[in-house]
Amino acid sequence: MADVVLDKLTKRYPNGFQAVTDLSLEIEDGEFLVLVGPSGCGKSTALRMIAGLETISGGELRIGDRVVNTVAPKDRDIAMVFQNYALYPHMTVFDNIAFALKLAKVPKDEIATRVQEAARVLELSSYLDRKPGLLSGGQRQRVAMGRAIVRQPKAFLMDEPLSNLDAKLRVQMRAEIARIQKDLGVTTFYVTHDQVEAMTMGDRVAVIKDGILQQVDSPQTLYDRPNNLFVAGFIGSPAMNLFESQVVEADGGVGVTVGSTTLRLPDAALSARPALRAHVGGSVVAGIRPEDLEDATLQPDHPADQLVSATVELVEALGSELVVHLGLDLRTVASGDPDALDAVGLAGEARGIVVGRFSPRSRVRLAEEIQVAVDAERLQFFDATDGHAIWSETAAVP
Repeated sequence: MADVVLDKLTKRYPNGFQAVTDLSLEIEDGEFLVLVGPSGCGKSTALRMIAGLETISGGELRIGDRVVNTVAPKDRDIAMVFQNYALYPHMTVFDNIAFALKLAKVPKDEIATRVQEAARVLELSSYLDRKPGLLSGGQRQRVAMGRAIVRQPKAFLMDEPLSNLDAKLRVQMRAEIARIQKDLGVTTFYVTHDQVEAMTMGDRVAVIKDGILQQVDSPQTLYDRPNNLFVAGFIGSPAMNLFESQVVEADGGVGVTVGSTTLRLPDAALSARPALRAHVGGSVVAGIRPEDLEDATLQPDHPADQLVSATVELVEALGSELVVHLGLDLRTVASGDPDALDAVGLAGEARGIVVGRFSPRSRVRLAEEIQVAVDAERLQFFDATDGHAIWSETAAVP
């Protein structure tokens, strides 16, 4: 096993297009790191540079203690798992898994031992005599992983390996891949556009946009303390609600506007974001997660200065919760995610849609005017000019 270090890795094509810019990441020995971002952001290009399938235009790539910028792919001691399985249909599962070992002229008894062990880990022991056409999509993906495992590489590279599976099987395979990686302890670099995949699988998650790293951190830190508007809007499903706001004085304290309503901020919120005081009298972008909004009738003790009026535009009943789309007199803000639909105002009016995750005990109805309880301590704030998160004066930004 080994760590993988990307030191200001850059990819520039002959036509001048720069797909990746100064990407610096350290994937620690045995770590599962997920690189996530929207379509066309450069994440697969970064993986292909590590694999040696793309030349490196600038920076340095190290696997273990060796610089491998110009090392041939076959000599980098890494194994890739692709989204399309890339299995040989005329070979049995055993022969597919053993293929690379046979090419390397590994002794037959060692091949048999390695294949049997990989099959045990992947729960494929009873399928070794079958051909890929007789397997389910999840089983085929496990065969593809088995082919990587038997090589005993220094690192795994996984390029959206679950994208061809149906939704239920993707959930199952997420857990399987995470379990197998932990059991093997292999350094793993996993690329996906699915932020739910990233959040549930990675020890750390790196978010990339337009070839530039936005933030790398634990999944929970990304969710709770996004560095900027893009990360805030990209991480989380449903996405964080983002809208124009003003920071104002309110009864001797600090408040923020939500449309025509002013919410007073609790002291704890200001203690966590001392730099917000410098924005009093100015504009910011405010954000609130859907789960931090609730039907006010279910929270009769919620402070009156943390309620907003809204119109119910749509109710999605999911059993465990209601996803409620709410019309408010505010202007929403796009996060910059090219794959997301911009939540713009209706007909140019100062009216936008925010999404709340309500308790299934709520009885809200379509077109109803309701009061919404806002957990004001959980509000997030971003600079209206550069989109950087507002925390302390010394908070680091990308």
